[in-house]
Amino acid sequence: MAQGPNFGNMGGNMADLMRQAQKMQKQVTEAQNEIKNAEYEGKAAGELVTLKMNGERKVTDLKIADKLIDPDDPDTLQDMIIMAFNDANDKMTEDQKEKLGQYAGGLGGNGLNGLM
Repeated sequence: MAQGPNFGNMGGNMADLMRQAQKMQKQVTEAQNEIKNAEYEGKAAGELVTLKMNGERKVTDLKIADKLIDPDDPDTLQDMIIMAFNDANDKMTEDQKEKLGQYAGGLGGNGLNGLM
């Protein structure tokens, strides 16, 4: 009776590879969830403007010191808000690189696009 090809011990190696891939996928998913649920705080002008955002890049809080609010100079306030947002965004990006960079090695390009 004909049997399928005999790959020797390859079946065991393939099973090990599949287990490793499943373990890595679980770790990636856990890291993505950790980032998604984290809170990142950005600051500008010392602490005159503070902004908090979550791992989905949604702003959750914004505080502006009263002395920074000048109705005759809205441009400065706008610039400080942008700086605080960019600071928080940079912190989140760095956290993503720390937590997901190890999985991006062979993914082409910068590797992290598919993970974030």
